[in-house]
Amino acid sequence: MVEMIAALGLTPEQVEGVLRSASLAPSVHNSQPWRFLVRPDRIELHPDRDYRLSAIDPDGHELRLACGAALFNLRVALQACGVRPLVTVLPGKDAPDALATVRRGGVFTPDDETRTLLRAIPARRTNRRPFFESGVDARHRYALVRAAELERSWLHVVGSPDDVARLKKLVRKAHQIQQEDPGLMAELAAVTGHRPGATDGIPPASAGFSPEAQDEWAFRDFHPGQNHERPRGKDYESNPLVAVVCSHYTGALGELQAGQAMERVLLTATTLGLSASFMSQPIEVAPVRDELRRELGGTLVPQTVLRIGFGSPVPATPRRPVAELLLEPTNTAN
Repeated sequence: MVEMIAALGLTPEQVEGVLRSASLAPSVHNSQPWRFLVRPDRIELHPDRDYRLSAIDPDGHELRLACGAALFNLRVALQACGVRPLVTVLPGKDAPDALATVRRGGVFTPDDETRTLLRAIPARRTNRRPFFESGVDARHRYALVRAAELERSWLHVVGSPDDVARLKKLVRKAHQIQQEDPGLMAELAAVTGHRPGATDGIPPASAGFSPEAQDEWAFRDFHPGQNHERPRGKDYESNPLVAVVCSHYTGALGELQAGQAMERVLLTATTLGLSASFMSQPIEVAPVRDELRRELGGTLVPQTVLRIGFGSPVPATPRRPVAELLLEPTNTAN
C-alpha cells in the first residue's frame, strides 16, 4: 500500500483530506475512474481505466468529464487549505499519462465562496428521485450559468417549449439505442443493485424509481432485471429545469474543462438547495450527440445534460478509500 506523504506544503493528513474531497466528485454510474500520484511538489490526477465503463463510455468521454469534476474539487480543497493551485491540464511528458498536475502557486486566502463550495462537496448528491413541481427561478438560473462561465464553459438552459420538446426527443432516441445494446445493459446491471461491501456503483437507496410509461422524460432504470414497483403517487416531475453543460472546443481539453464547470454548477446548485441528476444518453450516443450539437447552433460542444429542481434528501453513494486511489511513484518522473 502506498503511504501518504506531505505535499504542496501540506501535512500527509491534509493531503488525504484534499484527496477525499476530490474523490467525492460525480462520475458515470459512480464508477470513480480516477487515481492520484502524490509527490512533494505536486499532485497528479490520472485516469483509472480499470474503472472505465467501456460499453457505456467507449471513447473515455465520461471518464475525462468525471476527472475534470475531481480536479475542481481538488482545487477547492487546496484553496481551503490556503494553497493557490497552479494547474497544468494534459501535462504530457512532464507527467506521463496524467490528465492534470497541480502545484503550489503561492498562498490563497479562502473567501466565503470557497468555504461555501467546500461545504457543498460532501453534501452534493446525484438525486435520481422525482423532484417537486416548483420551478427554478431566474435568480438561481443566473447563479448556475455564472458558475459555468467562471470555468470558461457555458451552461445552456433549455427554455422554450419547442427546445424542450426537441431535447426530449433526442433523450428518448439515445435511450432507445442504449436499451437495445446488450453489452451496455449488462454493464449497467453490473454496477447497480445489491452489492454488499461495494465501494462504487449505485446501490438501491440511490437508484431512484424504475421508469414508467407516463414519465415525460426517458429515465434510466437502475433496477434492471429486478422487481421494483414504484410507490403510488411518486411520478417524476413534468417540467424540470434542463440544462446542457457545454465546452467551447472538442477533445480531452474541452472535456476536462467542462468537467470542472459541471462540478461548479452542481456544487452551486447544492448551495442553493437544488437537486440534480444526469440525462446523458444523448451525449453517450455519438450520432445523437452530433444532432444535439446542431440544435445548439454547431459552435458549442455539448458535454452533459443536467436535470435540476427541488427534491427530497437522498443518501450518499459509496466511495473507494483514498488509500486505493494512490499510485506508486516511480524514479523516472521529473
